[in-house]
Amino acid sequence: MKKNLLMWDETLFRDPEVFEIDYIPEQFNHRDAQIRELAFQVRPGLRGGRPLNTICRGLPGTGKTTSVKKVFAEVEEVTKKLVPVYVNCQIDNTRFAIFSQIYRRVTGHLPPASGTSFKQVIDAISRTVLREEQVLLVALDDANYLLYENEINRVLYPLLRSHEAYPGFRTGVVAIVSDMSVSLQNEVDARVASVFRPTEIYFPPYSEDEVRGILEERIFQGLYPNVLRPGMLDVVVEQTMKNGDLRVGIDLIKRATLNAEKEARRSVEREDICKAYEISRYLHLAFSLRTLKAEEKQLLWQIAEMSAHADREMNAGEVYRFAKKQVSVSYTKYYEIIKKFDAMRILNLHYRQGRGRTRLISLRYDPERVLEHLQQEQTI
Repeated sequence: MKKNLLMWDETLFRDPEVFEIDYIPEQFNHRDAQIRELAFQVRPGLRGGRPLNTICRGLPGTGKTTSVKKVFAEVEEVTKKLVPVYVNCQIDNTRFAIFSQIYRRVTGHLPPASGTSFKQVIDAISRTVLREEQVLLVALDDANYLLYENEINRVLYPLLRSHEAYPGFRTGVVAIVSDMSVSLQNEVDARVASVFRPTEIYFPPYSEDEVRGILEERIFQGLYPNVLRPGMLDVVVEQTMKNGDLRVGIDLIKRATLNAEKEARRSVEREDICKAYEISRYLHLAFSLRTLKAEEKQLLWQIAEMSAHADREMNAGEVYRFAKKQVSVSYTKYYEIIKKFDAMRILNLHYRQGRGRTRLISLRYDPERVLEHLQQEQTI
């Protein structure tokens, strides 16, 4: 028995980087058609023209971000004239924050933290791009986070119409959308719609066989042989399909292997996977909470508190009256935040027909889990 135990300085991981969420695999299967289509959209920019605008649309964990990053990496290898800029709109979700990231990519540094107007930022971007005879290609990942307070129009308008103020300035936009209930084309106003006109590329969910193949490839790259045997992979695949998000499966393998290491075992057992799943299943919730502003976390705390004691779906008006005792926001602001939570899939917001339309709110997660994760966020 003793020979089956790990030594204190041994590890089960051949390459732990393989299981990081932002890892870009060398071998990326099952998305060839989408990558070809995206490359076609980008191609005019390689010749100095304006790239065609694109929406990459699909559920979370279907390869949208990785596909865009793959194409962007190829662009950077072949030319300096087309400048790809990737922006994570979960993190940078205001006009100034997004253009600051573009400014950093173009100039090599962020704009000054204070005393810099938006006009100064876009002037500097445009002058630099025109001087270098370059074309911009901007990816807005999780662009549905920009639908609140009209931010999507405030971002797209200067991006797509800057050529009017700066003749010769060319930009293409790739918007990545994970909320299947959102139609970005219908959300933008007429001034933006007239120049946006995107082509939509759909990323379907991975099949069970595809999920198995992708996870097998990660295991081969990231773990030593026989650490995760085929029978244990079956359990991981089953839990991944239940969640409908490949990232849960990747995180589950990492955590289960860490659990086995902690117990000094040389292979992953079912108990390691079951224990890891209690954390990995809340991966989306944990990611989402990290991106929230302080007042949004406060409001979500109040909703979770109320939900923990409610035995039915909650009326949006009741929730506001309960929450405003602790969180100082107007009803308009409150409702904008609620819509954001709905789009982020933290809660469900829907209507009940009766005498008028009643807005109902229900958390998608166990309220105790939401409170627990919010508590963890406070201690990070």
